Amino acid sequence: MTFNDRIFGILMLVLAVAYGWGATQFPEPFGGAESIGPETFPYLLAVVLGLSSLYLIVRPDPDNAWPWSRTGVELVIAVAVLVLYAALLQPLGFILGTTLAVGTLCWRMGAAPVRAYVTGAASGVVVFLLFNFALDLALPLGVLSFLEVS
Repeated sequence: MTFNDRIFGILMLVLAVAYGWGATQFPEPFGGAESIGPETFPYLLAVVLGLSSLYLIVRPDPDNAWPWSRTGVELVIAVAVLVLYAALLQPLGFILGTTLAVGTLCWRMGAAPVRAYVTGAASGVVVFLLFNFALDLALPLGVLSFLEVS
């Protein structure tokens, strides 16, 4: 697995560089450059991904068998939930999409369904408010667009 971890680390490092470069291609906001703009969050993600990739390259995990049992199935479910989250983010909106994704992932990790989806709803609302008001970056409201937060 050390060889696989290093290859995966190299691929993720390439992705981090491409993601960071893509963030530089965003047009300058109306009114000039700002300290926090649309490229800020992608820059942060690119840096975190790049540092994590370098760690995987330098210090890979020792050989472990791939978990093909229940853990492997849970990993496949988590990936499917995240792909659906990305696909449904615009039509459903950030709050509802995040509620469903975080709630489902919490539930799959063992939380009671009601507590899992309450956690998902709280996460969606808090992050939405943080992005809208603290960072002044709009997130899609989707089906909740009648609320129109400004």
